[in-house]
Amino acid sequence: MIPENSLLNAQQRAAANALTASLDQSQQAWFSGYLAALSSGSSLSATAAPAKVMVLFGTESGNSEGLADKIAKSIKKKGAKPTLKNMAETSPSELKKFDTVLTFVSTWGDGEPPEAAEDFYKAFMNEKTDLSGVNFSVCALGDTSYDKFCQTGKEFDTRFETLGAKRIADRVDCDVDYEDSYDSWASAVLDQIGSPSSAAAPLVAETAPTTVEYSKKNPFPSEVLESILLNGPGTEKETIHVELDLEGSGLSYEAGDALAVVPLNCEQVVTDILVATGLNADSEVTVKGNDPTTLATALTEQLDITVLSKSILKKYNAHASSAELTRLLEEENKQELKDWLWGRQIIDLIESYKIDSLNAQDFVNVLRKLPPRLYSIASSPKAHEGEVHLTVAAVRYTAHEKNRKGVASTYLADEAAVGEKVNVYVHQNKNFRLPQDTNTPIIMVGPGTGIAPFRAFIEERDETGNQGGSWLFFGDQKYHFDFLYQLELQDHLKSGALSKLDVAFSRDQPEKVYVQHRMLERAKELYQWLEKGAHFYVCGDASRMADDVHTTLIEILQSEGGLSQKKAASYLDQMKKDKRYQRDVY
Repeated sequence: MIPENSLLNAQQRAAANALTASLDQSQQAWFSGYLAALSSGSSLSATAAPAKVMVLFGTESGNSEGLADKIAKSIKKKGAKPTLKNMAETSPSELKKFDTVLTFVSTWGDGEPPEAAEDFYKAFMNEKTDLSGVNFSVCALGDTSYDKFCQTGKEFDTRFETLGAKRIADRVDCDVDYEDSYDSWASAVLDQIGSPSSAAAPLVAETAPTTVEYSKKNPFPSEVLESILLNGPGTEKETIHVELDLEGSGLSYEAGDALAVVPLNCEQVVTDILVATGLNADSEVTVKGNDPTTLATALTEQLDITVLSKSILKKYNAHASSAELTRLLEEENKQELKDWLWGRQIIDLIESYKIDSLNAQDFVNVLRKLPPRLYSIASSPKAHEGEVHLTVAAVRYTAHEKNRKGVASTYLADEAAVGEKVNVYVHQNKNFRLPQDTNTPIIMVGPGTGIAPFRAFIEERDETGNQGGSWLFFGDQKYHFDFLYQLELQDHLKSGALSKLDVAFSRDQPEKVYVQHRMLERAKELYQWLEKGAHFYVCGDASRMADDVHTTLIEILQSEGGLSQKKAASYLDQMKKDKRYQRDVY
């Protein structure tokens, strides 16, 4: 209330009191600025309360969070007020408190939301939250090699509109090569939010010297220090331990992060494609975002020349005009197309459906950029200063009577010899972290190359202390050939950095034995560790192993904790919310 001894007369006081009583907090802030501007002669529009923007993200590997953080910084420079929110830590009802909601969300598996965003996704899709008066736009992330490309982002975009929100910029669907798509979308969004704020201007003069920053756009050429085959003779596997030099890069990482490797395509695959297309290796072409170069260089360094997807098929058939491809691409033949694509690569498409009139640039335009490959880091920076280590399974197989090779894995195995340079950058994974308190026990399940981040965790605990205890479940095919890092793990058991180790080798006996079987054998003690607050980690195959481990956890909670299946599932859901159950699966 305005006091009687103010400079306003009774009639003015009554009017002012009535007006201020009817305003909410944000309107009061605006009105305060309005009055200040009147007295100073400033522009009235400049005094408006800053727009409140929620930057919402749902992420699996960290890309959505990285882009969300990037636009939040840009929004702040525009004079608006951004709030960065993880879907795992908010609810749909919170969205109503903001003027604008910008959503970044990736699609995982078969058109599913990221694991950490599942609860928010379900609530958002089912609760009738009134979002009229809220502006929105969606940046969807996905991979065009999957049929349900950016499915989750598309569903969010539709749901926002259904709930009454106003779209301020069209949704963008980003492939693994997302920079250009993001930049275009961000420019459109920022045009609708706030205005440049002088307060947000950079404090450093433009002429100030800058240091080179290595990132996705500018990867660091790292020298290979070591490349060691971890498997013994007689194995069916080829797993290599790679050590890379980070000295002088300025790159840093934490245990749990990933290293992005920018590979080169196999020379033989490039040759096969040039022969199949009949194109000249020296033809000048331009890949979007890059300088002009030769076709051979583009195929080797810049383009994905192996993964065949529905999207590639459509672009190729725009030139081929094949009746058979047209039929396969029809919606009613979805399953037939999926079966046809299985095991085939781009070379198979070219050989099966020749295009005599296709020129080099048109062919380049059919392909997508070569994506980097993410590998869980297998070292602690405290134990290996200036280095980063990887555990890589070289992928080699036969399909449709052709020998195939994994692009990045065999690049590291065959081409990245000691002394060679490999382009890399660090990819943060904030959803896969050790507990800060070393008194907290940890349980790790990592068969095969899934051991990589747990080698880093154990090394970290060796450096910082392991008062809480650490327990590793490791599995592979054969004990004598495939026990990765066996001597290291035995040394860690002796030092106490590793408290317990259970192993499962599936092909050492007639019946298959996997890590989940070892978990069941240790059910009672495992449950006791969980009850003591242990953090539970899983790394490896998402299609089967991770689900089997999850199901086994449910069984253990039922048998040892006396919980119903529903309560056991809720127990694990709470562990996820508390960041005690974390998965790095692929």
